[in-house]
Amino acid sequence: MYFIRNEGVISVFIGYNKYMTQISRDDVLHLAQLSSLQLSDDEIDNLQQDIGNILGYVQQLGELDTSGVEPTYQVTDLENVWRDDVVIDDRISREQLLELSPESLNHQVKVPKVL
Repeated sequence: MYFIRNEGVISVFIGYNKYMTQISRDDVLHLAQLSSLQLSDDEIDNLQQDIGNILGYVQQLGELDTSGVEPTYQVTDLENVWRDDVVIDDRISREQLLELSPESLNHQVKVPKVL
């Protein structure tokens, strides 16, 4: 098992082992170091057991036969509602719109910097 920290996100990579449901104390300490956590001995032991239970559960899920189950991408039955793009000719020229802006430059609306 190894951990990679990238931009504040810690990814856990587990070398696949059919019987791997245990995590070592050193793995927990390494994860705590990457997470900038200070853990007591009791917290380390509890976390070691919790992660082992999680890995065991993931292993159980991996053993399920899902061959007849369709993937679920969305559970609310909501659908995107699309409409055709329709050009509306409001007879307003670019110059008229630019006159409405507080400031313009080179035929464009000038806005303050965002960053």
